[in-house]
Amino acid sequence: MTDGIGAVFEQAGCEGALCVQSLDDETEFGLRADEPVVPASVVKVQVALEVETWFADGRLDPREQVTLRAADRTPGPVGISLFDDDAVLSWRDMVILMLAISDNHTTDVLLRRVGVEAVNATAARLGLTDTVIESDLQTMLDSVGQDIGCASWKDSVAWAAGASVDELARADERLLASRALDPLRGSRTTPRGMVDLLRLIWSDRAGPAAACRRVRAVMARQLTRHRIASGFRRPVQVAAKSGSLVGVVRNEIGVISCPDGRRYAAAVFTRFRPGSDDVAISVAAIGTATARAVAAFRQEGS
Repeated sequence: MTDGIGAVFEQAGCEGALCVQSLDDETEFGLRADEPVVPASVVKVQVALEVETWFADGRLDPREQVTLRAADRTPGPVGISLFDDDAVLSWRDMVILMLAISDNHTTDVLLRRVGVEAVNATAARLGLTDTVIESDLQTMLDSVGQDIGCASWKDSVAWAAGASVDELARADERLLASRALDPLRGSRTTPRGMVDLLRLIWSDRAGPAAACRRVRAVMARQLTRHRIASGFRRPVQVAAKSGSLVGVVRNEIGVISCPDGRRYAAAVFTRFRPGSDDVAISVAAIGTATARAVAAFRQEGS
């Protein structure tokens, strides 16, 4: 099966790493499952778990209203990052935006409230020794801008708008060597580590049961359905969290629940050259590879 799934990524024009496990037994399929990878927005599951644990423990009031100032927005393609005006949200609604549409600004507000150190301490407590968040998203994005020769992410966006084709090509080469795209220098995890996290959340062992239930419920509401979910048809259900970074990294982790009650945790991480032409094919490979692994499990267990 390794060759077949490896061919899915090759045909999509990307490097791929994958781990799929049955949540009902010890069955597992892995392709480079223990290699370090760039998590991108997959880290938002960890942030949500930490925040929901604070809610359950009484350390943070989920209904408290917080003003999100327009002046210090973390960049992002969706959600609060696009707003022109201040917004007021509760902490718990920020978790929904973070997981359902991958909102960057609410992620940073939540992460600064609980602290990067707390999220990393929880990962260590859970045995996820290869999973580390190095900074909030704003700091990470600014490091990308700096590594391609600009002062910040905002400056890099302004520069790119007027750059020549040759200048953009040189920037793409520097981009590939940036800290944010290097799992040995930036935030990092492994496919197996993220499957272990999902297994702990789905068995109420990652934190308080109420926190785990809430993370599962909000992941099931993610709007992105063209990655892992694209490999399955209803009534199969998928609760997931996607992650992308600068057109190079495209990932997703999630749990597939079948009508017969069997469940499978999957973590798929892919990496492309900058400016890959067919995004639809590339992200569909995530669903195809996951579906093939799950199908093999089910054939073996039938």
